[in-house]
Amino acid sequence: MRRRLIAVIIASLALLGSYVAIRAQGPAGGPQAPPPLVLSEVKWVPWSNTGLPRLPTDIGADGPAPRRELTGLWDPARGGIGARGARGMPAPLTPWGEAKGKTHKSGDGVRMVDAADINDPLSTQGDPGGYPRQLLFELRHVQFMPTPHSIVALFMWERRYRTIWTDGRQLPADPDPRWYGYSVGRWADDYTFVVNSNGTDERTWLDNGGNPHSSELKVEERWHRLSEKRLELTVTLDDPKAYTRPWVALDKLQFVKIPENVDLIEMMNAATEVQAVAALFKAERELEKQAAPGR
Repeated sequence: MRRRLIAVIIASLALLGSYVAIRAQGPAGGPQAPPPLVLSEVKWVPWSNTGLPRLPTDIGADGPAPRRELTGLWDPARGGIGARGARGMPAPLTPWGEAKGKTHKSGDGVRMVDAADINDPLSTQGDPGGYPRQLLFELRHVQFMPTPHSIVALFMWERRYRTIWTDGRQLPADPDPRWYGYSVGRWADDYTFVVNSNGTDERTWLDNGGNPHSSELKVEERWHRLSEKRLELTVTLDDPKAYTRPWVALDKLQFVKIPENVDLIEMMNAATEVQAVAALFKAERELEKQAAPGR
């Protein structure tokens, strides 16, 4: 079986509630610290790299951050794979948000249900993950490519891209909802690029935990360049229809710059593969029922 399909199945398992956190055990049964990771010693193969397994303990010589520059391929070293939902503590829900959230039956988090009962549109129908779930669940590698009028962000997960307009235009006042919304960006200072977005589609979830949002959601991303090789991201959500106050969903997620010629594995949430994984769960559940006492 190809590595790509294996990777997609693993991701689908996480979406469907069979995400397993495996920790290395020391002789006494406790967690064992991972070995040091030196960025310059990472071995990249010609095709289908999965990226850094964790943040390097040594990134080598690192210069000052260049002014107003994000260009390059950035790796969060699996720190953006949030199987249990947004990292920040969600603000209290409004009555509308409570009602909306109760319709979400997730594969993890506080709304977790049996795998056969999950109704996550990403993992059961193969719908696009959408925005800002793109940042709050499977945020893997992102590559920034500037143009005269925008910065294009290329995301490894699902092979999606977003155009962040930098030509001074304003966000639409009455947007027609889109899977990945509308985005404009500006430099707040020489090292912080701020992205504001609206026009999201209510069919999408915020994250794998089933946190809801409305079409009134406004998102702020702050991409802060720390140095030549380091970048961090903070995401703040403001959705007065669904939440009683704004809240930070991602706080200073760390990225490391890796060579731009690294080829990355393909991870698509294909509907046919989603259905195949769901069928495996259904068959497993039937076997459990047949093996249950009293049958």
